Amino acid sequence: MGDPITGEQLREVQRPLKDRYGDDPETAQITLEADGRLDDDIACSVQTGSALVKAGLHSGTGGDGTLACSGDMLLQALVACAGVTMRSVATSMGLDVTGSVHAEGDLDWRGTLAVDKEAPVGFKDIRLRFEVESAAGDEELETLQRLTERYCVVFQTLAASPGLSVSMERR
Repeated sequence: MGDPITGEQLREVQRPLKDRYGDDPETAQITLEADGRLDDDIACSVQTGSALVKAGLHSGTGGDGTLACSGDMLLQALVACAGVTMRSVATSMGLDVTGSVHAEGDLDWRGTLAVDKEAPVGFKDIRLRFEVESAAGDEELETLQRLTERYCVVFQTLAASPGLSVSMERR
């Protein structure tokens, strides 16, 4: 690993992108994709940028705990996005911040397993927490948190509850 990127280096890399997106908003519109393969043993393999992740049932729903749980993966995506966003914002602000990011979410397996039709399926509450070390003042850290929340794609996606659609095609 090389030297950490500076705020000026980050602005230099992002400047032409921001200019292009400002001049031609359509160039900022993208579609990200994820693909999975339905596996045996109630599992689904998902290709990430550098590895294959095999997801399966959580032990609370009948899995043996050896496969990734998609709920855990959702929280991991939130932590990853929030961490990268905070580092980017801190770099832009010229703040030296280290520490960790934690996410936890509350589920009720009765909904997922159709034990109680009134029980929700999915996360009821998700909490994101940063534990940071920094010489920055309280006001700077409040700004860092506010901007991280504002610009974290996964956080904002969960907060806005985007439109969803599902389709099935026979092959």
